[in-house]
Amino acid sequence: MTDFRDAAASDALAAIAREDPRLCAFTDVWREEALARLPAAARLPLAGLPFAVKGPAGIRSYAARRIVAAGGVPVGSTSVPGPGTHWKTWGLGAHGRTVNPWRPDRTPGGSSAGSAVAVAADLVELATGSDGAGSVRIPAAWCGVFGLKTTNGLLPSPDRSGLASAGVLTRTAAQARAYLRCVLDDDAYRDSYGDGPETAALPLRAVYSPDLGFADVDPEVAAVVRGAVRKLAAAGVVRLADGGCELLDPGAAWQAVRIGEVPPHLGEVRRENDRRLDAFFAGTPLLLTPVTPNRPHGHDGPGELFSTALTWAFNLSGHPAASVPAGFTPDGCPVGLQLVARPGADAALLAMACAVEDALGPVRP
Repeated sequence: MTDFRDAAASDALAAIAREDPRLCAFTDVWREEALARLPAAARLPLAGLPFAVKGPAGIRSYAARRIVAAGGVPVGSTSVPGPGTHWKTWGLGAHGRTVNPWRPDRTPGGSSAGSAVAVAADLVELATGSDGAGSVRIPAAWCGVFGLKTTNGLLPSPDRSGLASAGVLTRTAAQARAYLRCVLDDDAYRDSYGDGPETAALPLRAVYSPDLGFADVDPEVAAVVRGAVRKLAAAGVVRLADGGCELLDPGAAWQAVRIGEVPPHLGEVRRENDRRLDAFFAGTPLLLTPVTPNRPHGHDGPGELFSTALTWAFNLSGHPAASVPAGFTPDGCPVGLQLVARPGADAALLAMACAVEDALGPVRP
């Protein structure tokens, strides 16, 4: 008799073989290695759960090693941006450029491009990612899946700038709990709930900021997110507080930190935003924004747009942030709702994301 996890791994490998020539989500597939891992993995907590890892070095990441130790079975490495372009919101797989499952003429986002596509196309339940400016949240938003950027420094990262943080992409927020339980020890996991229970107490006190005070958001993207927020308020999931959350545009400060040369005026931009966010989260546990100001762009690039405009502030500040599917624009492009919580409240953020996701229901065009 075949164990259900054996079947899950075999089904994942079969789906990848069938669909990846079209989607180009994977750079490498480890069929024989995955099947060889199953007997030992079956006795561990994850019992052979098939998952994908971001990029050629993903299997060596701290998070991937922890998932394997818990019984996850890596089935392959997913696409990341390849040579030939300076933008990061695309991917290059073994079969060619990675396509958005909802709109093949559009990019899936990046840099965790293939990971988002693999989850969105039901090739795997879970894929690892990393997020230095929005590299988990943007592809999650544009592929219509859940994505979590953990608190900066919560997990080891090879990024010397301190901007990049480990993350995960899953079909639902609830599925991301398995990831967080695997990568954190018991004390850290409990600490990330703060003083609250593992389920969020409703309604959640929240503030909705349509643009963080500076971003130029596509009106159709804004309308989808605004509609999702109204639905959450009507369902009693959030209680919208007065006021907003206005930040200074962090773009130039992010780029300066990335290259390691931060002039005084950009250092002050970062410190001022940190002060504003500290004051905000002292009284409000949840911030809601669009994930991106724009919809997925074509494979020729984003032009002058910064898809990171609403995400990279929280790489500078270190806050955990998530993308939850919010709906679709009239032309069939997925849109994400960004949830941001105080630093260290990763599991609490997941609980809030689960409540939000339950209220919004299945999101389809």
